[in-house]
Amino acid sequence: MYKSRLFSGIALLALSASGCGLAVASPERGMVIPAEPTMIDFVDPATVIGLSTRTLTEGDNPGSRYVHINYPEFAGATALNRELRAQAERQLREFRARTRDGGPVSPRPELNVDWQLAASSPEAVAVRLRTGEFQGESWANSTRTVWFDPHTGRATGSTGLLAGDAALRRFAALVREQLKERGGQVERDGVTAGSEKFDSMAFNRRGDLVVEFDDCQLGPCSLGRVAVAVPAARVTPLLSELGRRAQRSVRENRTHGGDTPTFTPTTDPDAVSNRAGSVDCAKVKCVALTFDDGPGPYTGRLLDLLKQGRARATFFVVGSNATAQPAVVRRMSVEGHLVGNHTWAHRDLSKQGSSKITDTLVKTGDTVSGIIGQTPKLVRPPYGAVSQQVGNVAREMGLSLVTWDIDTDDQNGAKVKDIADRAVREAHPGAIILMHDIHRETVDAVPDILKRLRGKGYSFVTVPELYGSVGMQAGRLYRSGNELPRKQPLT
Repeated sequence: MYKSRLFSGIALLALSASGCGLAVASPERGMVIPAEPTMIDFVDPATVIGLSTRTLTEGDNPGSRYVHINYPEFAGATALNRELRAQAERQLREFRARTRDGGPVSPRPELNVDWQLAASSPEAVAVRLRTGEFQGESWANSTRTVWFDPHTGRATGSTGLLAGDAALRRFAALVREQLKERGGQVERDGVTAGSEKFDSMAFNRRGDLVVEFDDCQLGPCSLGRVAVAVPAARVTPLLSELGRRAQRSVRENRTHGGDTPTFTPTTDPDAVSNRAGSVDCAKVKCVALTFDDGPGPYTGRLLDLLKQGRARATFFVVGSNATAQPAVVRRMSVEGHLVGNHTWAHRDLSKQGSSKITDTLVKTGDTVSGIIGQTPKLVRPPYGAVSQQVGNVAREMGLSLVTWDIDTDDQNGAKVKDIADRAVREAHPGAIILMHDIHRETVDAVPDILKRLRGKGYSFVTVPELYGSVGMQAGRLYRSGNELPRKQPLT
């Protein structure tokens, strides 16, 4: 059996159970640090029944901004789903308003939101939303944690963990007291009893209540992450009923982690790794259908349609979605499709340093490898954005870069017929066609695309099959099976 490697905090509990370390709230790959009370252990989303993911995105087409907002959706948690959706739409509206200058900007402003589970039990569920915003010079990061009470069916902000205004004022005083240890740069007087300052709180494994502040919120941005853990003994009297149940459930589950799902490497004869080269694209008209950003709520149906249509495709998966829905990723491989790397959280790689690029690619590659037993060798850079540095990292890691030469423009409410018409009208031998399996309209367009292109004599292959015996080389950029790969990606 091949045990999947997971990178949420809970996956590192085995390393930290002896007190030698705890997983950080936003860990670098495989990092273990000395025990620190503000570190939060996160729940493996693959263990949560009925969890799927939703995405709001824009930016593949020429324009002035990039957006990728990813959040979970839970079966039976209507109020939580509604709140997460409202939060995502609100952030998108506000970002659009801030970047409404009408002209192209380089580098493009970018909004990126991903998530983690700070708690998940019959007593309480907590979704920690991590927001990064790039406005030309550097990233500004913030967090917000939304809580859900399964007993009442209600969603609340983090201050719902406390028993009213008086408890919140007392808690603020305790936080100011804890901040004294951070020195004079921290503006402790800025910690007031309001929901804006305390919008991201969760319990650590000891039951302490950890409050996280946004970048630059309590002083100069050079401070980095500012967080405080109010000891359990002092915070417990201030907790609401939800807060007490949440604290208790986190403590009771602190040694959890032994039931991480395991997966067997695929040996199915239909797996794409065992069928590569079955079509000679030098003699047959071939196209490569590629799907980005999943798996999502419609990916399972898409796999049904591809199986019915006897078509193989290439899926460039986002790591956070893959770890939340490993069974769907494994099905991709078993049914003959190729699984590629689309980074962990879909941030523009051309804005990242080499260490960040490496980390997001390795983290996603290891996650996929843990699910299907094969490490992806293809990377689709988010938004198709590449740079010399991205190419250098890819070459060192043995990865090929893949973009596209046909964009079906299936984002932002595109119509089913328009998506299918663009794919069919622009198709040519060797085409790499961009689509997104996170959109219902895209999936609905697939049967028509398969029927019409097959009627024109096309075979549907994975990206590497377009290049036949020549193969694909690490660090090179591939946009179409008809063009020679570039020696290096262009900025």
